Amino acid sequence: MTHIVILGSGFGALTAVRQLRKSGVDADITLVSPKRQLTYLPSLIWMPSGMRKGSDLEIDLGNFFNRQKVTWHQGSVTNVTDGGRTVETDNGTLTNDYLIIATGSRFIKKLPGIKENAIIPCEGVASGQQIADRLNEMDGGTIAIGFGTNPKEPGAVRGGPMFEFLFGIDTLLRRQGRRDKFDMVFFNGAPKPGIRLGEKAVAGLLAEMARRDIKTYLGAKPTRIEADKVVTEREEFAADLVLMMPGLTGPLWLDNTELPRSEGGFIRADEKCRVEGWPQTYVVGDTGSYPGPDWLAKQAHQADLQAEAAAKNIADEIKGQAPGHNFKSELVCIVDTLNSGILVYRSDKRSLTLPQLKISHWAKRTFENIYLRPYR
Repeated sequence: MTHIVILGSGFGALTAVRQLRKSGVDADITLVSPKRQLTYLPSLIWMPSGMRKGSDLEIDLGNFFNRQKVTWHQGSVTNVTDGGRTVETDNGTLTNDYLIIATGSRFIKKLPGIKENAIIPCEGVASGQQIADRLNEMDGGTIAIGFGTNPKEPGAVRGGPMFEFLFGIDTLLRRQGRRDKFDMVFFNGAPKPGIRLGEKAVAGLLAEMARRDIKTYLGAKPTRIEADKVVTEREEFAADLVLMMPGLTGPLWLDNTELPRSEGGFIRADEKCRVEGWPQTYVVGDTGSYPGPDWLAKQAHQADLQAEAAAKNIADEIKGQAPGHNFKSELVCIVDTLNSGILVYRSDKRSLTLPQLKISHWAKRTFENIYLRPYR
């Protein structure tokens, strides 16, 4: 029987499983990951307020694997060889007929002081809990929040969650009646942070910062983070708590392989998510570098769209047909503020930014429940 191996247990990997079965693929599927769980990263923004705790966001996938007839191989990928047909892990070697790589990306931690003096929120639930604990311990001070990018691949950025942490913490402190004891700062090396969301969205976000009395330091890259301050190319400012999302690059295990890499360190793929020059090998989500518009985002929704295309193309190949599915380029983001949300949408045909609405917050919470239902 045809054997498909999927690397990773995040959004792209799990959507690939579902789409393969939906497409009628009756193949052996083996999924490789260190843990049998999905961490729902989009809801980390609600951990500082206590609206979510870590156990809410770590979903055991045992039942999902049983329903989808997936074999779980516990391990971390160390190499991919033989043109994609062999996968080496720290717990054995697997061969395959088709391979989907969906192991995500890693943060670039070259900024001096970032490891010692900053929290990187999207590293997982431990970081979310650390932010909550630090906020509870603080009687006042300056909270500085910012994000960076990969200079060799500017699209390798995850800025949306940082706007959400910024506005969410501001809302939380106001609810607690102690916002006046804190200064809040947003910093970014670009003059228009989050420009991939569109000009209108950026203008709206900066206006919201001004309305909330959040000071901005824009257009100068941070050069180091110290225990009590952030230093940029132009100036420095005090900071008692720093949340910083650095730029992204490919996972470390890629360095052991001969997989084709983009300048930014990701696997090069085409519009069908095929790895360049590696037949029957696909990449989806943050691990890949893809053709598309300059606003093409590294976000869960885009990973899902790429996974759907890859799975449909594998189904085509198994039937003896040429792969016929390009992934859709689409950006959907609700910048949550803890009690409302700003909806941003972009596609090849249109761009939309809605004002801050309470219903958008509830839509985000409802989507979380709907999205996770198949995996519980």
